[in-house]
Amino acid sequence: MGYKTPTPIQTQSIPVILSGKDIVACAQTGTGKTAAFLLPLIQHILSAEKRHLNALIIAPTRELVLQIDQQIDGLGYFCGISSIAIYGGNDGVVWSQQMHALEQGADIICATPGRLMALMQSGKIDFSNLKHLVLDEADRMLDMGFIDDIKNIASKLPSTRQTILFSATMPLKIRQLIGQISKSPQLINIAVSKPAEGVKQLAFNVYEAQKPDVLTLHLKQYTSDTILIFCSTKEAVKRLERELLKQQFTVQAFHSDLEQLERERVMRAFKSKQLQILIGTDILSRGIDVEDIGLVINYTVPPDPEDYIHRIGRTARAAKQGTAITYIAPHEQRTFFKTEQLMGMEVEKPNLPATFGETPKYEPEVKHQRGTVKTNSLKKPFRKPFKKH
Repeated sequence: MGYKTPTPIQTQSIPVILSGKDIVACAQTGTGKTAAFLLPLIQHILSAEKRHLNALIIAPTRELVLQIDQQIDGLGYFCGISSIAIYGGNDGVVWSQQMHALEQGADIICATPGRLMALMQSGKIDFSNLKHLVLDEADRMLDMGFIDDIKNIASKLPSTRQTILFSATMPLKIRQLIGQISKSPQLINIAVSKPAEGVKQLAFNVYEAQKPDVLTLHLKQYTSDTILIFCSTKEAVKRLERELLKQQFTVQAFHSDLEQLERERVMRAFKSKQLQILIGTDILSRGIDVEDIGLVINYTVPPDPEDYIHRIGRTARAAKQGTAITYIAPHEQRTFFKTEQLMGMEVEKPNLPATFGETPKYEPEVKHQRGTVKTNSLKKPFRKPFKKH
């Protein structure tokens, strides 16, 4: 699997999970958190006197469920560990396959909340011997509206189970959930809201109309890298895909309109490097597990600073090096400044080549209108609470 030394989250989490205590771990993406809970779970299962449905892992998206299931296959390949991926958004054939797999039995079920609720209501799953409940990316499940489903599911599981919760952030509702479903959990906090050390961050001040040409420039500069491009909307993803295909780039859009089989095909091509450029929305920032992504481009600045951390966390994984580039239009400057505040640093902003002509100044204290250069001063004083790195 390529592991040589444990990551910090693995070093701190694995002994706690092996001890059987409840655990709440706050760790950003790309820190090795999946192996941090899978390895001790596999050890627990192998040490059990009887084999039965031992662990339930709940994740927000089918992509993440499939990735976790694949990691179970890899880590437990020589141990005879069995797992089932349960997720929605598929046809009746896949549903029948999932039902048949449940009848055959497994050590671990990895599921999305919605499909799991449907199965539990049908009485098709026996959780009477369950020993471990894992909630992966709990904050993402909160964002997607699954918090009540999680409470409902947890209430129907054995009270003697071990509860393991991983989350990149700890908003109030997640803290409240922890109090309701776990017992005196041990808290582990690993570098929350900080980009990985190996990420070289760059930002370019551009007008919106300049973004396509600047993107073309950078794609031609980073020809040897696997590249992930983020847009804020599905429509923008589709539009950018069309523009890049016209320029003969090897590119594919990844969005909710794709059928599940097509999503899996695209992801396989990207992982195997048959596909160089993948474009998507923030669903990719949390639901993709691909090593060696050399470049992440934020074509648009995410409205939530935490999403910026998740986006650029797709590169420089496992102590490797990577680059994250962000294009900042004038109306996005204040949002990006909030991201810099969250990180406690100012991102380097190189000048573009003179051939691009005039570019906007970075003035986040000024309220810029979308699509124009007209500005209005804010009433509140503006301070920069950090030093440039």
